[in-house]
Amino acid sequence: MDRVVIKCKDLAQVREEIDKIDLQLIELLAIRSNYVIQAGGFKKNPEQVKAKGRVEEVISRIRKEALAKGLNQDLAEALWREMIKQFTNLEMKHLG
Repeated sequence: MDRVVIKCKDLAQVREEIDKIDLQLIELLAIRSNYVIQAGGFKKNPEQVKAKGRVEEVISRIRKEALAKGLNQDLAEALWREMIKQFTNLEMKHLG
C-alpha cells in the first residue's frame, strides 16, 4: 500500500484526513478480529493462543516494517503489543 500524504490547508482538513484513516483502521481491525476468532477455533489450549515465539516474530516484523515506512519503531511495537494482548483475550474465548 503506497502512502499518500496530502498537504493540508488547515487544521480542519488535517482532522478530516485523520478521521478517514481511523475509519480505515476500524475496518481492517474488524477483519483482523474475524481471523483471530477463526484461529481460536483451530487451537485447543491457552498455550497455543499465547504462542510467545509467534508474538516476538510478529513484533520483529512490525519493527522492521515501521522502520522501512518511517514510523517510530517503539510506537509501532507498543501498539502491536497492546493489540496482540487484546486479540489474545478474544481468541481465548473461541478455543476449539
